Amino acid sequence: MSDEADGAARWAAFFQGFGTIVLVANSDAVRIDALRSRYGEDTLFVFFNKVYKVLDRPFDGPSLLVARSGPAGANIVYRREVGDVVALLRSPRFHGICNIRAGESERFSAPAEFAIPEPVGQLDLAPGLKGFYPSTHLATSGFALALFLVEAAPAARVVLAGFTARRSQKWKLFADHDWTFEQIVLRLLIRAGRLESTGAVADDVFGAIARRFPQFTPGEVSTVAGEVLAERLEGANLAIDDLLKLTRPQRRFDALLRRLKPKTRKARLAETKASQ
Repeated sequence: MSDEADGAARWAAFFQGFGTIVLVANSDAVRIDALRSRYGEDTLFVFFNKVYKVLDRPFDGPSLLVARSGPAGANIVYRREVGDVVALLRSPRFHGICNIRAGESERFSAPAEFAIPEPVGQLDLAPGLKGFYPSTHLATSGFALALFLVEAAPAARVVLAGFTARRSQKWKLFADHDWTFEQIVLRLLIRAGRLESTGAVADDVFGAIARRFPQFTPGEVSTVAGEVLAERLEGANLAIDDLLKLTRPQRRFDALLRRLKPKTRKARLAETKASQ
């Protein structure tokens, strides 16, 4: 068994030890107190990266921190945020850090770099996403881990909390993730009973049309729906094109300022590790 496969097997065994696993997205929709009340004290709560987005005080339940890696290593390591993040989770029931990567260009940080007494392990999710996830984007940490759990811990109840894929006034959505693809897959898994969601799941409107008008097959309904959505998207694209024309001077000025800015610490680290 390879090191990668062995690491995945160890993590699978860890997750299989819990009856319920709640994946907590960094979203305005998350209400931690409500989640604690709804799910039992033996539930494992999995947090991601900057947990202060959803925690305003220390969390003392069973927890695990997922630290996503980038080309320069774990994000919270090179940003020097480990201490601040772990301080909100540290308790006798904190299980440590799972450093994951979900893209081929991402690199793990050595456990010692986290500089914490709790255990730090690595989980490579990139191989399971290759050839499945759109190659033009990178999977989010929550999506990648949810897929892993569906297959690695099939008996566990895996709950998605705050997986709305919607931009809020406080937190933005990063364009390097394919949010549409992820929502399609997650919604299919939720409707199949493989995952659960704490939020309301949209009605199966296309299925409702086919049931109301049985002369139309689900395939025909989907085809027409695709045509309508394509037309609406084309209309939106035309409006976006007009906006891009209007904002061209501002974008050129912004590009000039970005070229003049010194490289970030992240960029310098990525270049250093790539040359090693």
